[in-house]
Amino acid sequence: MNNHITTIAFDADDTLWINEPYFQEAEKEFCVLLEDYLPQHSVSQELFKTEMQNLHLYGYGVKGFMLCMIETVSRVSGGMASMLLINRTVEIGQELLQKPIELLDGVTDTLDALKGKYRLVVATKGDLLDQERKLKNSGLQEYFHHIEIMSDKKESDYQKLLKHLDCKPEHFLMLGNSIKSDILPVLEIGGFAAHIPYHVTWSHEQHNHHLEHDHFMELKSIDEVLKYL
Repeated sequence: MNNHITTIAFDADDTLWINEPYFQEAEKEFCVLLEDYLPQHSVSQELFKTEMQNLHLYGYGVKGFMLCMIETVSRVSGGMASMLLINRTVEIGQELLQKPIELLDGVTDTLDALKGKYRLVVATKGDLLDQERKLKNSGLQEYFHHIEIMSDKKESDYQKLLKHLDCKPEHFLMLGNSIKSDILPVLEIGGFAAHIPYHVTWSHEQHNHHLEHDHFMELKSIDEVLKYL
C-alpha cells in the first residue's frame, strides 16, 4: 500500500451500514402486491426495467425507487390499479425511508483507529435528504472531515471530489462494496481502492470479473484495511 495516503473515503450504504437488504425486502413486498397481475419474478423484472429507464432522470435513492414502483404498478395493471394499491406502494417507500440505521461489524473500531491520522470522507450515492438523515442517525458524523453525496460515481465525479478536497489521486483511498462504483473509477484516475464485499448487491452494481491492479485491495471486512496502512 502507498504510504502517502492522506485521505480515505468510505461508501455509506452496505459499507458503513445495512441498506440493500431493506430494498430487497421492500421489493419483495411490492411484488406480492402485484401478483394478481403478474408472477412475482416478472414484477421484479418489470420494476428493474423501469429503474434502468429512469436512472438518468431520478438518480439513485429511495424516492426514485418509489416513483419507479408507482410507474410499474400503472404499466403492469394497464392503468387499472386501485388507489389503495398505489397508496400501499407509497407506504412501502416511506417505510424504507424510516428504517433504523444498523452499522456493519468493525465500522466504529476502524474509524476510531483512523481518526486523527487521515482525513476521513464519506463519498456515497443516493438521495440527499435520505443520506443526510442516515448519517445523522448513524452517530458517525464526528469522524468525517467532509460528506459528499454524489449523483453518480464515475471518473469525473471522483475527479470533482478530489479537486474539492485538494487531494492528488495517489494520496486517495476509496473503500466500498461496489466494484463498479467504488473501485473501477478510482483506479482509472490513479487512486487506490479497497473492495469490501457485501453479501447482497443490487444487480445494477454487480461486477463479476476478477480484478487485479497495483492500487487495488480485496478485503474480507472493513477493519482489514488497517493492516495495509
